[in-house]
Amino acid sequence: MGGCGGGDCEYELVFNDDDDVSKWPRWLRPLLQTSFFSQCKLHAAAHKSECNMFCLDCVNGPLCSLCLNFHKDHRSIQIRRSSYHDVIRVCEIQKYLDITGVQTYIINSAKIVFLNQRPQPRPGKGVTNTCRVCDRSLLDSFAFCSLGCKIVGMSNNFQKKMGKEIEGSDSEESMNGTSRYKQMIRNKIQSFTPSTPPQTTSMMNYRSAKRRKGVPHRAPTGGLIMEYY
Repeated sequence: MGGCGGGDCEYELVFNDDDDVSKWPRWLRPLLQTSFFSQCKLHAAAHKSECNMFCLDCVNGPLCSLCLNFHKDHRSIQIRRSSYHDVIRVCEIQKYLDITGVQTYIINSAKIVFLNQRPQPRPGKGVTNTCRVCDRSLLDSFAFCSLGCKIVGMSNNFQKKMGKEIEGSDSEESMNGTSRYKQMIRNKIQSFTPSTPPQTTSMMNYRSAKRRKGVPHRAPTGGLIMEYY
């Protein structure tokens, strides 16, 4: 399965049954799973060989502008970038797909939508509406932050886990893992650090005899042990 273009997806775009398949055009899932903006292998020597186009009829991966010469009379769309995430202009995608409920943004005087979700640790203070799938902050009139979240959120088998349960589980697991790692480091340090033998009476008397009154002594330099967490 391909990665989500321009972002780190925390869900898989899987159609679970026939009803889910019939909801969307066959090119939508491949589009959201395609990685764009790589150099075209067929036109690498050309000046403009960046793959930022997609043919909805052929569904054969990312294309550069020169590749479109082989897709005349086909439906094609252009993918753009915003903050390292893939976006598409509303005026292009709404010709072929119902984007109702997906939040739109204005970038470079054009209205766009994001293809896939963008990770957000937690909603900001005062936020009253979030994405039904990934909990990203939204305006009140929208339900999803991206096209990918809309597919997942409208799936017949979609069940959203409670955010507190997920956060608590991840936090507990992370803390346990950190504690185990710290203990492992301590054990390794102790195994390589020789233990200090107990001082006997003869050793203490010998040290006292060696000392001369009035002569200052500098403290011995000890070993420095650093722990990395």
